[in-house]
Amino acid sequence: MSLTDRILPLAGVALGALMSYLVSSLNERTRWRRQQAVRWDEHRLRAYAEYAHAVKELAARYQMMAAARGLVSGPIPLEPTAEALREAGELESRRSALSETLGLLGDTEANTASKTLDQCLWRLECLARGVPTEVEQDWDEAYLDFRRARNRYVEHARAGLGLPGAVARDVPWPAAWRPVSPSSPPS
Repeated sequence: MSLTDRILPLAGVALGALMSYLVSSLNERTRWRRQQAVRWDEHRLRAYAEYAHAVKELAARYQMMAAARGLVSGPIPLEPTAEALREAGELESRRSALSETLGLLGDTEANTASKTLDQCLWRLECLARGVPTEVEQDWDEAYLDFRRARNRYVEHARAGLGLPGAVARDVPWPAAWRPVSPSSPPS
């Protein structure tokens, strides 16, 4: 038997073992990355959702305060007493802490959208508390800006999580369900 006849089978076995090792390593690395992505997606989803809930809770609180000032009708009016302002401050602290988690886990677009949403929320706070600002804005306009910013945030959060679909569009209330203002007689 020649040397070539002996080396070729050994080289084939060595090449086969090397290829098997490389394919196994690649498969294992892919599986590990997939597990990590799923793990972090769960954390991102929780961060996105908790932040959105905190923002919505604060906006509802400010809307109640705005109702007490006569800026909006509908929600139960909440006078901006020391206790109400303390509770709003606690909610703001929670929102701020959740914003930090979001900054660590969220993608750039969702984090940028959250900053715009924060600014719109703080505008609602100023209006609800009667804090004067350089530019006047009515409640309805500010609240519409807030809702648009919230929708942009949710759209970017969904895109960052790879979720299909979009945020639902605003659907107007049926005319029969709209509240009648106190100054106009019922129809």
